[in-house]
Amino acid sequence: MFRAVLAEPELLKNTIPIIAEIIDEGVFKLDSNGLSLLAPDRTMVAVVDFKLLSTAFEEWKVEEAVELGLNLENLATILKRAKSGDKIVLEPGKSKLKIRFEGESVRTFELPLLEIKLENPPIEQLKFSGKVEVSSAVLEEGIADADVVSDSVFLEAGKDGFKLSAKGDVSTVELELKKGQPSLLSIEVENPIRAQYALDYLKKMIKLAKLAPQAVLEWGQDYPLRLSFRLKDKLAISFILAPRISEE
Repeated sequence: MFRAVLAEPELLKNTIPIIAEIIDEGVFKLDSNGLSLLAPDRTMVAVVDFKLLSTAFEEWKVEEAVELGLNLENLATILKRAKSGDKIVLEPGKSKLKIRFEGESVRTFELPLLEIKLENPPIEQLKFSGKVEVSSAVLEEGIADADVVSDSVFLEAGKDGFKLSAKGDVSTVELELKKGQPSLLSIEVENPIRAQYALDYLKKMIKLAKLAPQAVLEWGQDYPLRLSFRLKDKLAISFILAPRISEE
């Protein structure tokens, strides 16, 4: 049995629909730490690691760990119906998840549970050689600029700064942040690194910028990228994205 009451509906309303653009179904786990989801997309190009901490909830009661297999698109559609003043209440139903919005009225949805068997991707084995923390808004602008000229983007980092660039058939674009600039909060890299990533995934992932003012990028030379957003004591979301093999 479990009961969860969330007084900040945007923590689910503004995250699950973004995740649903990347993965179509997954297994949510509820335990003493909170609500979590670790799932790859069907192409195995991207992985979502979502944690909504128990401290984010007004009420969090989980007698024993629970796993809920859910269709993410259906869940997102329901959560979009939550109003800003609503509390979201999650409780078990008979082979279903009950989702109740309590505000000016009480509205209850039931979402069927699915039998989903997914192997957890071994993301803990990843060893990144560079780490950069930047303004989410600046990164979002850089990704939008790159999308104008190409379908992929290069991320580079060295001891002096961070660079995002894209090259199309006729146009190029570049965003450069030097060490010491306010938008580049921190940089940790010993040797220069560069890798290429698909913009169709990054455009979805960067939508989390509206929730978290900072973004952390970790990657290596032609190596997977981990893009992370965090709200202290409430929310942590990371996306793993496989690199494209650069021909340059």
